[in-house]
Amino acid sequence: MKLAIGSDHNAFDLKETIKEFLSDTEHEVVDYGCHSKDAVDYPDVAFEIAQAISEGKAERGIIFCGTGIGVCIAANKYPGIRAALAHDVYSAERAQLSNNAQIITMGSQIIGPEAAKKVVEAYLNVEWAEGSKRKVDKIIEKEEQFVSQNYKEAVAGSNCSVN
Repeated sequence: MKLAIGSDHNAFDLKETIKEFLSDTEHEVVDYGCHSKDAVDYPDVAFEIAQAISEGKAERGIIFCGTGIGVCIAANKYPGIRAALAHDVYSAERAQLSNNAQIITMGSQIIGPEAAKKVVEAYLNVEWAEGSKRKVDKIIEKEEQFVSQNYKEAVAGSNCSVN
């Protein structure tokens, strides 16, 4: 599986640890940064990974920041993306099994390297079996309503027309 991984500067060390952990697996890992401990705004990395997944450049993503909350919120702003905060094995499995989450997020100030490895492993070792498809479809439908409505409002405010 092709994985997108990234972090802000606060979680650089944890990202590097997980990247090294994944190097011993069959997964192809693409590092979207940051690439040093120089300050980086976490939304920038989260948006880039969400876009890569949306465009099919990666199948799943793992994003880190100090708490995991900021990158989760940011990634979920990207249409079509479902990101889930996961700091334990159960939530990592459920992110995929129940929600078909393309991204999990973690916080370097919350979880240690060994626990993070177990969370990543749990997330990557399960596939969505469409058990909660009805619920996920409701989320997708609502998102599509908002995206369509916002597009129509944006076009209405311009000199273009919408059919």
